[in-house]
Amino acid sequence: MMEPGIDFDAVLSQYRSDPYDYVDVCTMHTGRLRFKVREGGKVEGPGGKWHHLPGTLLYELERERNPKKITCVTNGEIAALRTELEGEFVEAGEKIMTIKHPLKKREIIESILRRVLTPFVAPEKAKYFFSLDLQAKIDKYGQREVAIRPGDEILTMSLMKRDTPVYYPGEPGIIHSVYFKPGVSVEQGEPLIGICPEDKLAYIQKIITRVKAEWE
Repeated sequence: MMEPGIDFDAVLSQYRSDPYDYVDVCTMHTGRLRFKVREGGKVEGPGGKWHHLPGTLLYELERERNPKKITCVTNGEIAALRTELEGEFVEAGEKIMTIKHPLKKREIIESILRRVLTPFVAPEKAKYFFSLDLQAKIDKYGQREVAIRPGDEILTMSLMKRDTPVYYPGEPGIIHSVYFKPGVSVEQGEPLIGICPEDKLAYIQKIITRVKAEWE
């Protein structure tokens, strides 16, 4: 965990000079590739009140005469488009483009907090839920008022129609940030929650306040 001596002037300067996230787009499966965007083109993620409207069409993969359309999940600009792969047969997981996503103030705060908070990561690829007792406390007091300690049952891992309790092995703290959505599959090793020691809460709030004040 980062200590209060972090040079936030340098961190904010870094974001000001390059306020973007670079999202690599890889093929979902094997097939013949057909691009539907151009280098430098603007793209949008899902729209609508419930994000039910698909984002910009990025590419198609044709396999056994069955075209599969892949749409964008974030907004930004197309960069590093691998045009040499147009019309070629590609394997699953092939990087074919990058989306240059402009960061909002909220995203910058979340990015900095991920460097400051202690993450608790998914032990396996599965769906996760807060344990019933912990969810009841969160509903009553709010997540940032709920302390957890080593050995506490904090999550339920749902995998292959089997629910398994997940116990917290780390240092005592409060649940400052939640990165998962209940019932949505999370990859192994991805952060589920960000833990903050109670004596560091004021420091964390100082970070948030400074970014809000200094970022336009």
